[in-house]
Amino acid sequence: MPVLEGSLDAEGLRVCIVVARWNEFVTRKLLEGAESCLGERGARKDDVTVAWVPGAFEIPTAANWAARSGRFDAVICLGAVIRGDTAHFEYVAGGTTDGIGATARETGVPVIFGVLTVDSVEQALSRAGGKDGHKGEEAAQAAIEMANLRRLI
Repeated sequence: MPVLEGSLDAEGLRVCIVVARWNEFVTRKLLEGAESCLGERGARKDDVTVAWVPGAFEIPTAANWAARSGRFDAVICLGAVIRGDTAHFEYVAGGTTDGIGATARETGVPVIFGVLTVDSVEQALSRAGGKDGHKGEEAAQAAIEMANLRRLI
């Protein structure tokens, strides 16, 4: 039986990284990790486009534009939604999650969820290169693998 698996070679891949400016002290770290991973795996700087949006809720719209443009093999979505004292967290986190998933399903382009949904600043920083790993790097790896798998399928 054939087994298909995408490689982690980013050479020749065109990637758009959509990044939320809200909580930039976290999202910039996520972006740095994603860019570093892509470069280490062979992506050229000219093949990586970064699109900044105001906040996490705007990520799905820009991701949809990027995925539908035909210019990119994958789209990486990076943001940080940190719980506060109101229900705002649930609306932003839920809407962002739903929108990113819908874009991936509707376009067939790998649209990778790299949005932190955490209870505290400490948790966010821990996942942006701290003791809990680097979700920016992980999102880039997922984008590379899925873009390559799409080519195989």
